[in-house]
This record gives sequence, structure tokens and C-alpha cells, in this order.
Amino acid sequence: MLISQSQLTEFAACIFESVGATQDRAAIVAEHLVEANLKGHDSHGVGMIPNYIYGATNGHLLVNQDAELIEDKGAVLLVDGLQGFGQVVGRQATKMGIERARENGMVCVGSRNNYHLGRIGAYGELCAKAGLISIHFVNVVGHPPFVSPWGGREKRMQTNPFCCAIPTAGEPIVLDMATSAVALGKVRVASMKGVDVPDGALIDARGYATNDPKALDEGGSLAPFGLHKGYGLALICELLGGGLAGEWTMQDVSKQQDKTINHMLMFIIDPDLFGGVEGFRREVEGMSQWLRTSEPAEGNDKVRLPGDPERESLSDRTEHGIPLDDQSWNAICKAAQLAGVSDDVIESIAS
Repeated sequence: MLISQSQLTEFAACIFESVGATQDRAAIVAEHLVEANLKGHDSHGVGMIPNYIYGATNGHLLVNQDAELIEDKGAVLLVDGLQGFGQVVGRQATKMGIERARENGMVCVGSRNNYHLGRIGAYGELCAKAGLISIHFVNVVGHPPFVSPWGGREKRMQTNPFCCAIPTAGEPIVLDMATSAVALGKVRVASMKGVDVPDGALIDARGYATNDPKALDEGGSLAPFGLHKGYGLALICELLGGGLAGEWTMQDVSKQQDKTINHMLMFIIDPDLFGGVEGFRREVEGMSQWLRTSEPAEGNDKVRLPGDPERESLSDRTEHGIPLDDQSWNAICKAAQLAGVSDDVIESIAS
């Protein structure tokens, strides 16, 4: 099915309000999720609603919690999300960091105990919109692991996102990626659609590469991207996001339950920190142009920069609607019922 941005945002906000979230918090989360769908990151879009409603109804997600600043050392801030909506408390922590970076030139922010932050690129874009550079190391804890380390076949890690955003005179350059070959949610979406995952994305229970998304439910695991290199970056995200900022990493088996918690270590930098903002902007624009004018390889229409595919998807889906497979839609409707949304409201959206 195809559904418009406005309809989907309204429905998502209605679900979150029905489970007790205030109107403003429900709107922030709904807009964040729908924007992820618009930008082609369906794994971090409205398909997460069932996870959030489950978390809220089981006391894992505190829908009206705000972030709390617990340590302020000038250029270093430690913020506790207290298991609030990641899209709310993560945004609050990022805004604290933006304000402090404007004062000091740069800041390091540890943001711990956030219920699923969603698309990390959204926080990078927030910084870039303020004219600032940002680097984000994120780990995932609270539930059993899904990613095997390079050279192993047992699940010991998570998809641990890494993000870096660079402001430009126009749209920012945003590298936003899971350190697994694909995000966990992309395997979920592929399974619901009944399609294969890309080569190198999954390992089955015997340790062999597979394209079958169902292998993950049969003892298989996600593989790190780029072989040992992705594994190494995933470990750095685990140690900096989880070990340093969150003091909670995947090795604590006793805490592997059924919730989704993110810890994030952010570095936010004013590009004029060294007094050369004009030179930096010149180099960014020059490098961007240098890459964009490269002759495309066979099978490619042009060379893109990080962030370009998301903008292209945003343009297309804003105009034509957001695609949702039947299984994802049915799961969202069941979550809406669990949250207390009336059947009449659900039916009116579905029709």
C-alpha cells in the first residue's frame, strides 16, 4: 500500500498519544519515524511502532520522560535519557550540545539510556542545520545480540550505528550507517516482503553466508560490513557509545532482555574552531564538486555523496506516497489496538 506523509504522521502520533504520550512528544516521535520512511530508511521508520508500544506497555519505555543533564564539565556533558522516547531525549541532548558548542567551539556529549534513538542521521542533520560538524558513536543494548564478530559465528554484538554530518552551503553531507552489513530492521522488512537480503548481509547457524532473511530467526546472525573493518568500527562504537557514555555494553548478558536502549557519544564542532571556516567551506564545496563531476561507472547514473540517496527518496516519496508492505501495516494496526486506538480510527486510515 501507499500512504501519504500527513496520514501516516497523524496515525503514528495518534497511537503514541493513546499510549499516554503528550501531544508534543507524540508529534516529535511520529515526525521522526515518518521522515525515516520518506528518506528510504524503512528499517527505522513506522515499522518500529510495535516495538515502541510493546516497550511502553511493559514499562521499558517511559513516554513522557525528558533528558536530564547529570554532569556538566564545560566542554563535556553527560545526559541521561532515563528510557524516554529516543527521538525526544536524544534531540534534547543534541540541542544541549549545539548550545555548548556555540559557546566553546566544540563539545563532547555522552547521551545514555535512550530508548531507541531511531535514525541517527536526524541528530547529525540537526547539528549541520546549526552550521556545526558532528560525529556520533552509538551502541545498542537491552536485548540479545544479532551481529557476529568478524571471524566468529556466534552473535555477540549489535548493529552499532556510526554517523558524521558536515554542513555545506546547501544540503549537508551525512554519513549515517549501521556497522553491520545491513540494519536489523532491513532484514525484518525483507522478511515481511518475502525478498532476499544482499550478499554478505547474513550468516546462517552453520556459519555460511546466506541471502535468506529468515535465517536470522533460525540461529543465524548479521555480518559486519566490510569484513574486519566494519567489525572494528562496531567495536569502537560499542566502547565509546556504550562503554564510555553509557557504561553498559553487550557483554553484560544479565541485561539482555527485551528492550532497545541506545547510548551515544557525540562530538559537536564549530567549523570555525581553528579560525578557518571559509577555508573549510571552500574545501568541502571543492571536494563535493570534484566527486560529483566524476564519470559514473557502468550501471550508475552519477556519483552521489552521503545524504544524496535520502534526499532523492524524500522527493519521490513526498510526491508519490510511502510504501508499506502488508505485514508491516498489520503489525502497526495491531500495535494501535494495543495502545487503545479505536477500530473506527484504524479503519478510516486503512481505507
